[in-house]
Amino acid sequence: MIVSAKLCLQRPRRGYCRELPASTDSAEAARRLVETALSDWRLECLADDGTLVVSELVANAVRHTDSRRIQIVVRRSGERSVRIGVIDTARVIPAPAKPQDHLSTSGRGLLLVDALAQRWGTDLYHFGKQVWAELISEPAR
Repeated sequence: MIVSAKLCLQRPRRGYCRELPASTDSAEAARRLVETALSDWRLECLADDGTLVVSELVANAVRHTDSRRIQIVVRRSGERSVRIGVIDTARVIPAPAKPQDHLSTSGRGLLLVDALAQRWGTDLYHFGKQVWAELISEPAR
C-alpha cells in the first residue's frame, strides 16, 4: 500500500513516508524528507550519506521500473541508525551493475549505496518491492 505524504506509524518505531511521482524531480522531495527525519531524531550526522542514498534509490526506481508512483520510507531502526527505503511496483530484485567502461557516468548507484550503507537489501511484496539501506552513526567520543 502506498500512502500519501505524512508522518506514518510503523511498528515498532515511528517513521516518515511520502508518496511521490516516479520522476527524477522527486529526488529533491525525497532528500528533504530524509533531512527532516534525521533532524527530528538528532541524527544530522547521517544527512549527507542519507540524502545521497535516497537520491540513488529514487533514480533506480525511476530508471529501472515502470512504476507511476513511488513511496519514500524513512524509519529509525535503532538509537543510532536509520533505514531509508524506496517502494515501487516492480518485483525485480536489483543488483549492483558492473560498469563496462571505467569512464561510465551511470550504473553505479547501488555500488554507491553499498559503500555508504551498513547494509542494504530488498523486501518483496505482492505489489512490488522496497529497496532499502541502513545507515548507522558512529557513537560520540
